[in-house]
Amino acid sequence: MGTTKFILAGAAAISMLASSAFADDMTGMVTRIDRLNNTISIQQTQKGTVGGSAGGAGTLQQFKAKDAAMLEAVHAGDRVTYSATDNNGTGTLTKLQKQ
Repeated sequence: MGTTKFILAGAAAISMLASSAFADDMTGMVTRIDRLNNTISIQQTQKGTVGGSAGGAGTLQQFKAKDAAMLEAVHAGDRVTYSATDNNGTGTLTKLQKQ
């Protein structure tokens, strides 16, 4: 019985780690801020040259800010580093820092 609980706990931990697709710090450029809805759109900057396009632009992603105060320090066009988590298909910004 104890081994089964251990295996199930390990499987749950692995699935939680796999679901946080945005765990690492990323870089990008702010394209839009909606302070009324507490959302921000960021054009992710690709790192390195493998598979990179000529413009260096990555995907455009929209996030809900964990805290509305996070959005006060940045404006459209700013380069930022950020971290986010995926909560039921919705990206939630956990860290935002202007470069």
